Amino acid sequence: MRYRRMGRLGWQVSEVGYGMWGIGGGPGGFTGWDYDTAPACLDLAVELGCTFFDTAWVYGRGVSEQMLGALLRRHPDRRLYVATKIPPKNRAWPPGPADTLDDVFPVDHIRDYTRRSLDNLGVGRIDLVQFHVWEDRWAKDPRWQETITALKEEGLIDGVGISVNRWEPTNCVAALDTGLVDVIQVIYNIFDQAPEDDLFARAQRDDIGIIARVPFDEGSLTGTLTADSSWPADDWRSTYFGPENLPPTVSRTEALAADVPAGMTMPELALRFILDHPAVATVIPGMRRTAHVRANLAVSDGTPLDPAVRSRLRRHRWDRTPTWWSQ
Repeated sequence: MRYRRMGRLGWQVSEVGYGMWGIGGGPGGFTGWDYDTAPACLDLAVELGCTFFDTAWVYGRGVSEQMLGALLRRHPDRRLYVATKIPPKNRAWPPGPADTLDDVFPVDHIRDYTRRSLDNLGVGRIDLVQFHVWEDRWAKDPRWQETITALKEEGLIDGVGISVNRWEPTNCVAALDTGLVDVIQVIYNIFDQAPEDDLFARAQRDDIGIIARVPFDEGSLTGTLTADSSWPADDWRSTYFGPENLPPTVSRTEALAADVPAGMTMPELALRFILDHPAVATVIPGMRRTAHVRANLAVSDGTPLDPAVRSRLRRHRWDRTPTWWSQ
């Protein structure tokens, strides 16, 4: 495993981290979770050098945080970095156009869910607390600024981050202007290359850490989707990969397959594409099987992406705008 610096926080974190939505279970997420298998997956990741784990209260309504807390207790000799997220009070992903800071992140709510996460994790301080959604129209409101500053001063949190809404990579620039945001979590993958346009340069200028999420475009960049793929109604992919999105996605992954180098899988290519950008501190694939843990963490071997391959991947860029099914 290779390690990278998480911006001005200075942490050396594994360049392949662990996204814990899928194993958290619960309503509104991915079906098929297995709480019996999850601990083995997490333990294996630690054994293979993973040190960065990203969770959220909403992943299983605290269950994912509790699993991560148990992992910390099983490995007291390892320095594992913990990132979690405060859910929007109105449970709207992304926020609505008229939602105010009072609707989404009032002061009492920020403090309440920081405390809940501390309790679920069983820790006295959280390395990174992130706002799970964001709108830059809130950026100048002093209330969130004062609250996170106080949480830092009280020693309850170390870093502050924003998980940027899907397909809105610059809807955080005003927040960065405050100087209070240490880390940005953003969707970045072979299809979603837009963060390279402006956000990454800004992050590098201000020494902001970048967490790349959704490396496989919710599964399409594993190369396993077909026109007949389907999910249970309570799995959010049944909406994301509905009739508006599944056919064009399958068409694009079929085209991408022709550019996967010999001897490489599409998931490996997807991760290598992300790690090839120096602005990225860590990428956080979800992993619910030990085989996935081994395969994904093995990509951290220091092998650079062939420039010719990266050049070919440029043509697979897919610029999209948020819609009712994209969340």
